[in-house]
Amino acid sequence: MMTSAPSLSAFATLEASLAGELYFDDASSLHQAQKRVYATDASVYQEMPVAVAIPQTKEDLQKLIRFANEHHITLIPRAAGTSLAGQVVGNGLVVDISKYFTQVLEVNSQESWVRVQPGVIRDDLNAVLRPHGLLFGPETSTASRAMVGGMIGNNSCGLHSIVWGDTRTHLLSAKVLLSDGSEAEFKPLTHEELQAKLTLQNLEGEIYRRVYGLISDQNNRAVIQQNYPKKTLTRRNTGYALDFLVDEGAGPEGQTTLDLCKLLAGSEGTLAFVTEAKLNLIPLPPKEEGLVCVHFNSLAEALEANIIILRHQPMSSELVDKYIMDFTKGHRTYDANRFFIEGDPAALLMVEFMADSQDIITDKAEALISDLTAAGLGYAYPVVRGALTKPVWDVRKAGLGLIRNLPGDTQPVNLIEDCAVSPEDLPAYIADLKQVLDKHQLQASYYAHAGAGELHVEPMINLKTEVGKQLFRTVLAETTELVKKYNGSLSGEHGDGRLRGEFISQALGAEVYALLQEVKQIFDPKHIFNAGKIVDTPPMNEFLRYEEKTQRQVIPVETLFDFSQQEGILRMAEKCSGSGDCRKTHVSGGTMCPSYMATRQEKDTTRARANILRQFLTSSDKLNKFDHQEIKEVMDLCLSCKACKSECPSSVDVAKMKAEFLQHYHDANGIPLRTRMIGNFTKMQQLASVVPGVYNFMIKNPVTSKLIKKTVGFAVERSLPEVGNTTLKTWFKKWQKENATANTGKPVYLFCDEFTNYNDVEIGQTTVKLLTALGYAVQIPEHLESGRTYLSKGLVRDAKEIAIKNVQLLGKAMANGTPIIGIEPSAILTLRDEYLDLVPVDLVPTAKIVAANSFLLEEFLQKEAENGNLTADAFTQEKKQIKLHGHCYQKALQVLTPTQKILSLPQNFEVEMIPSGCCGMAGSFGYEEEHYSVSMQIGELVLFPAVRNAAPEVIIAAAGTSCRHQIKDGTHKKALHPAEILWQALKK
Repeated sequence: MMTSAPSLSAFATLEASLAGELYFDDASSLHQAQKRVYATDASVYQEMPVAVAIPQTKEDLQKLIRFANEHHITLIPRAAGTSLAGQVVGNGLVVDISKYFTQVLEVNSQESWVRVQPGVIRDDLNAVLRPHGLLFGPETSTASRAMVGGMIGNNSCGLHSIVWGDTRTHLLSAKVLLSDGSEAEFKPLTHEELQAKLTLQNLEGEIYRRVYGLISDQNNRAVIQQNYPKKTLTRRNTGYALDFLVDEGAGPEGQTTLDLCKLLAGSEGTLAFVTEAKLNLIPLPPKEEGLVCVHFNSLAEALEANIIILRHQPMSSELVDKYIMDFTKGHRTYDANRFFIEGDPAALLMVEFMADSQDIITDKAEALISDLTAAGLGYAYPVVRGALTKPVWDVRKAGLGLIRNLPGDTQPVNLIEDCAVSPEDLPAYIADLKQVLDKHQLQASYYAHAGAGELHVEPMINLKTEVGKQLFRTVLAETTELVKKYNGSLSGEHGDGRLRGEFISQALGAEVYALLQEVKQIFDPKHIFNAGKIVDTPPMNEFLRYEEKTQRQVIPVETLFDFSQQEGILRMAEKCSGSGDCRKTHVSGGTMCPSYMATRQEKDTTRARANILRQFLTSSDKLNKFDHQEIKEVMDLCLSCKACKSECPSSVDVAKMKAEFLQHYHDANGIPLRTRMIGNFTKMQQLASVVPGVYNFMIKNPVTSKLIKKTVGFAVERSLPEVGNTTLKTWFKKWQKENATANTGKPVYLFCDEFTNYNDVEIGQTTVKLLTALGYAVQIPEHLESGRTYLSKGLVRDAKEIAIKNVQLLGKAMANGTPIIGIEPSAILTLRDEYLDLVPVDLVPTAKIVAANSFLLEEFLQKEAENGNLTADAFTQEKKQIKLHGHCYQKALQVLTPTQKILSLPQNFEVEMIPSGCCGMAGSFGYEEEHYSVSMQIGELVLFPAVRNAAPEVIIAAAGTSCRHQIKDGTHKKALHPAEILWQALKK
């Protein structure tokens, strides 16, 4: 619809009038970066928006609507941006409501409803509702970040839709802004209320008159009833929901009532802009749950069994196929979730029952298993109960991201994943669909909502080729005919968008399509709301992410890290599916992504960082493709916490990619002084340790400290780490001489990292004493610093030299299998992680030996306890309560549990894990002046309140030096290293 973009002066005038934010100026690297990260969603599409707005108030929205009308542009409403059909991609003005429209306005527990703004996240809402005993039912696999506005737009359904229904079912009313900026409220109307609406002389009245006329027309009603999907299919989301208006508003004398909420749900933001929604709530489900995980030798067998399963009235029946299960193997997070899988099934059905007692669940499970075995369906039927159901469900919910781990350019695509038929038709439909795919020699993944008749079928297509792009179109066209054959729905819950909109006419017929176009014209005559979605869409195989790659070959990028396992850094970036797992808040838990949790900006997500890298690595004309300020803008708030390495289903390791990017960016633009100083932290501390008293005075004295911080670029509010009166290495040599018997036990090496050697010397001393008292002979082998400070600032070449030297030194020392124990997680775990990708190929076998024998202190002691070499008898029986905060790297590399276990070894020690993500310090990040505020915001999410609220006698434990420093600065409380706690507890 847009003939030309509005002028910069027009945008500047609009920006000045908004309480929120507006990004439009291509001369600004920040504005350009913002536009780029909003050019994609979770679909295969990519198109640069003309601008991005982050409105703060309803008045901002009205101003944007007026601006759109004046300048003939379209507004693209966006929430979490997890759309799979390109609903929030286009060349209009993106309006992101996810940052400010996040309030739960009112909970009415007596009448079971809630009023919310559209940016409220589904799972976060249910956390608010839980104390009221209530729940908002629709549950998408993206529920930890899916927002109410987007759920209304797509009419989201989710895992339990066969019982809890879809969003349309629960949308009681909605306050909206119409296309002229006026306000209206859509809700069920009585006959009298409808008659009053029909008399209004404004846009709202015009909408009611024309919609009423459209659905009252007998010919239209007949066309709708004849051509829409069959009523036994609950997931009917093709086009606008005219069939629901006709069905629910009909009376003996024609259309007597009208509820435009039915039309609004599933309209993808093309009819009106939602500012508030009133939602129906249901009681919390029974507390007891059980999953019957039925194993099958074929997909066809599973679908036949699904029909029997539905007779048992489960809460859900969800399919997971072999593709998804295979990608859980070896995954840092999901491999442990495979505990319930027996053999090598071709498909699983996860059948859920809920009840007030496990006895009832047992009865239901046994009845189901009896029927399935009688029918000869399935070969294994493990029943998973209680808390163990969560990791099983996590495998299913991570399906979209997990299958993005497929190597090569041929990848699963969202195309026909939302087509739905009645469950009884599903076996025949899938059999026909497999014939279509076989004809084109395509493999596919099949998963999700078998109980609702909707499998997410994702064929593997290479969209980087013209052949693949044409096949993309052909498969959807042929599948549309199959859907029509079974009187199914082209879209079940993911929407039409710009992906399937082009085929609605084929699915529902030209007459119905003309009615859909009329509905759009009634609500939005100037097409200012999300033009080009549902109706009048562009061709579905244009504006794909890899459009540019069809014309020329992308030259592989030379990197310092070894990205060969990921087929290069570009492939790693491309693995991001856009599923938005990195947009969850602290309410849902986890660590990814701390900066987003604080800022609530799309720019600060893991997804945005992967996308900006992908875009420039594929389209930049520069020899150094990393030399772009826009990438730096998006990478700026990455704390390199590594949470994405484990929590992202696609394992997109942004910390590794950021370090690589920074090195190349430094190559082109020089290394800033502060960056050099932080990278050379060890050298700086070595100098300070010569005159520790003078150094400590300078950094603690208010005048000199402020001067130092201002000069370096550190926040004046932040305290600086002191150096010890001696170094650990110096102390250790002296201590060894004075304690000759210390060398008589089982030999272990201590990795004397740069932080412990100079700053946390007392903790290092305590660790040596602890290990010695427990019967170990401690040695500090020859080695350099860990290289962590260099990696954190993108000085990868320096870190690479250190890694090579350390692997050579430690490889010789550890050839006999002697373990090396680390105190500081960020240092010792570097040996397990980055070193493997930094050393040359000939050193990799040695690096693997070093990695395999490198342990955190707590890890090592826990292994010794498991082997019977360490017991509770060594420790006091005094009662202690401990709250444990885990370092990000402990979480990312799955080594936090040993810390909890070893601190629980003393008989009366109770250890509670603080459900915190990143502490916010992240090495130098929290010191830096421009990052200090975000650092403290992150700490305030969970960690600081938990520490402040702890009773005085409770011990706060944290293994990370940065974590302890952040706790001290943020709460004025001292956290102890686990070594200190265990030493205090040891019987002397």
